[in-house]
Amino acid sequence: MIAILAPGQGAQKPGMLAPWLERPGARERLAAFSEASGLDLVQLGTEADADTIADTAVTQPLLVASALLSGEALLGELAGDAAERSSTRGSGSLGSADALPEDTTVAGHSVGELAAAAIAGVLSPEQAVALAAVRGREMAAACAVEPTSMAAVLGGDADTVLAALAERDLEPANRNGSGQVVAAGRTSDVEALAAEPPEGARVRPLAVAGAFHTRFMEPAEKALASWVGEHRDELAPADPVLALLSDADGAVVTSGTEMLDRLVAQVTRSVRWDACMDTLRERGLTGAVELTPAGTLTGMVKRQIKGTATVNVSTPDDLAAAVELLRGQ
Repeated sequence: MIAILAPGQGAQKPGMLAPWLERPGARERLAAFSEASGLDLVQLGTEADADTIADTAVTQPLLVASALLSGEALLGELAGDAAERSSTRGSGSLGSADALPEDTTVAGHSVGELAAAAIAGVLSPEQAVALAAVRGREMAAACAVEPTSMAAVLGGDADTVLAALAERDLEPANRNGSGQVVAAGRTSDVEALAAEPPEGARVRPLAVAGAFHTRFMEPAEKALASWVGEHRDELAPADPVLALLSDADGAVVTSGTEMLDRLVAQVTRSVRWDACMDTLRERGLTGAVELTPAGTLTGMVKRQIKGTATVNVSTPDDLAAAVELLRGQ
């Protein structure tokens, strides 16, 4: 079984979309994504510096657009002629999931779940980018309410680490497995944790705008829920056509409506990537393809599910290897 993975915030790199603009139709697709997000994603993905694309309001739609642009290219290569294949959503843009092996599993880390949902047919690509733009904008606004931050806690006993977080009123925003937990909360509490790490662990502060996936994002969740409520008929989420994992608990979600609700609730819920990895292992994972900007999630796969073949789709030159891996199943 092959998994297609979409990365989350922190994976972005300046110029990451430049190589993709050489492909026919790429500028048109990015123009559509730009219209959906209200941002110039061509400029942001090719010319903007690291500080500019680190802005949460920019990062999130840019990441989803990047993953989907490379995902469209991959499905097009698998189909043989993307121009003659219609989308499972009927838009004609993403290509048909019929080109993928039946047991292909899709998952995304944090905001990457929006790209995964589009690949699985729950939302159209444009809808996923639009949702990411609202999500990013509202999370950035929530970060401005009070000083919050995040830090990676590496190593140590899992129970001891979680207890140390609770003692300082911190939350495990991400539980990535392999001894990596991301602590989040008030900046003063994160700094105190870094000054006195849990036994056997080290703490590395992260350059983020605030405490994502915690109670501090409740204003963003409420705003996103309101937006989704207003546009639910337009969004018309379809049931997934591929096995789609939720990073809230690693469950395979079979209802489009449920997945949309989970995407909203995800803003304040811990990312349980460790649970997703457990599900991939249980489903017999043999290979993983990570979409642009690739490398973070396949790195976790290689550490946690030994012997798994991986392909990072960072440029169009990587598509052939990804197709070979998928067709080899």
